[in-house]
Formats: sequence, structure tokens, C-alpha cells
Amino acid sequence: MLYFLRRTGFFVATLWAAVTLNFLIPRLQPGDPAQALLARLQGNTQAVNPVQLAAIRKMLGTQDGNLLSQYWDYLGAVAHGQFGVSYSYYPYSVTAMIATALPWTLILVGVTQIASFAIGTLLGAWAAYRRNSRVDSVITLGSTFVGTLPFFWIGLLLIFVFAITLNWFPDGGGYGGGSSPSWSWLFFSDAFQHSVLPALALLITGPVGWIIGMRNNMVQTLGEDYARLARAKGLPRRRIALTYGARIAILPNVTGFAIALGGLLGGTVLVETIFNYPGLGRLLLEAVSNKDYPLMQALFLFTTIGVLIANFLADVTYGFLDPRVRRAEAT
Repeated sequence: MLYFLRRTGFFVATLWAAVTLNFLIPRLQPGDPAQALLARLQGNTQAVNPVQLAAIRKMLGTQDGNLLSQYWDYLGAVAHGQFGVSYSYYPYSVTAMIATALPWTLILVGVTQIASFAIGTLLGAWAAYRRNSRVDSVITLGSTFVGTLPFFWIGLLLIFVFAITLNWFPDGGGYGGGSSPSWSWLFFSDAFQHSVLPALALLITGPVGWIIGMRNNMVQTLGEDYARLARAKGLPRRRIALTYGARIAILPNVTGFAIALGGLLGGTVLVETIFNYPGLGRLLLEAVSNKDYPLMQALFLFTTIGVLIANFLADVTYGFLDPRVRRAEAT
């Protein structure tokens, strides 16, 4: 119990620090976003008009008052999921833009991340179980070779072969120009066709790290004294591999998977840019290009909270899977 209470306290303290830093960093930077937006709209050729500047501040919902009062207003806004108005997509709010892009990223990257973890972990465990066999060589050498290929090269190759040459799938986008998001079979079929190539690119490169990590961890675990003792007692080889090898070897992979799942946004920028996919990664790229500070701030906060929650869940899972962790915390 002490282990879980400490992890919960650490999660709450880290979350508060992340939210506070997300508030302070944009305000410590030089310059005024409202002035920058007004200067960009005027082409940097005219002096800033105070009346126009006040109108821009009101339009963007810029907070007034001292830093402490702004901080309390910010905490209240975060608690209610309000992050202001997007500069790039005015008058739409930041929350509305994220809500629009989030399902695309969750469905594409979330599903492929889970599938990559499952495929990589199973293949890595199988390679360790059949160590020094032909199966081990094929899986290890194959994953090492695929791991050396740049992701963007694989993405462009898939587009060239399956979209341009064979014309089997669209070369980019979330759906075709003739359809619009709706709860209809026609739209879901269209969206599925557009997601095949980016999902395939993620599934080719995604399992590589899990395969190598799981194989090495399990080989090391099966060489421990308790595994040798189990073999000396005559336990079946498969039971030793699953009960003693895979159960312990999967722990580092669980932590890595939680971090990867929590940081979905960081891993989506490249794939969504290559395939012009309408998810959070492409939204972040557009926010950075247009200096859309409220949108960037909200996306970074979402990423940070996602990583923290994933780490917290990984710690809790660790505590359940490995009793030694709980005992070490209690002493």
C-alpha cells in the first residue's frame, strides 16, 4: 500500500509542476502575442494602434492582472478544459481544434502502438524461447535490418508503390474530397482506406524496438539462478519460459510502452506530415509554423499529462507484476 500511496503523491506533485511550468514558460518569453499577431496582420509596416491592440487582446481572450491572479485564472481554465482561442483557426477554440484532431490520432497511432507492442513482445519472447535457432536468427536479423531503415523512406516507398504505381490506396489525407465526417458506412470505409498506408508504415517499424528489447531481457532472465533451478527440478521448458522468463522480462517493455503511449503526440508529427493525416501531430506542426501559442501550449500540456498518466499506470502495473518492487519500497 505504501508503494501505491507514494506513487500517487509523486504523480500529483509532478502534475502540478507540469501545469505550473506550462503557465510560466510562455509568459517568461519576450514579446507580446497580441502585438505579434497585429504586426503580422498589418504586414509589419505600421505602428501598433492601442485601440486595435486592445481589440486583439479582447478577441484572443488575453488575461489581465498580475501574474498570481493570471495563474489562478489559468488553473480554473485548465480545470474546465478552456485554453483560449486558436490564432490559426480563429474563431474556433483550442479545445475544439484538439477535439477535432484527437480521434484521428487515437484511432491510427493508438491502435498501431498497441498492435506493435503486442507483435513485438510476442516475437521477441518467441525468439528468446527458440534462442540460437533459425527462427531466432530470422526474427533478430530481420528486425535489426528494418530498424536501420528511416521511417520517412518507408512511408514514401509505400506511397510510391501502393498509391502511385498500383493505385490501391490514397496517397494522403484522412478522407477523400467527396466525403465529409459523418456516422455513415461510406465515410468510415473512405477513412479506413486512407489510414491503411500510414498504419502499415507504423506497423513495419513499430515492433522492432519491442522485439529486440523483449528478446534480450528474456534471454538474460532465463540465465538467472532461479531459472536454472527450475530446469534442474525438471519443470517443463515452456512453463519456465512463460512463468519465469516472460513475466519478468516484459517489465521494462511495459514501462517503455507506457511512455510511448503517453507521448503519442511526439511520435505522430512525422507520420501525419508524410501522409497529410489530420491528427494532433499535423495540428502541432501548423501551430508551430503559425506561432499559435495557445494551441501549442495546450498540445504540450496534453502531451505532458499523457506521459505522466502513462508513467503512473506503468508504476502501478510494475507493483502488481513484481512483488519485489513493493517490498523494496516498504523497507
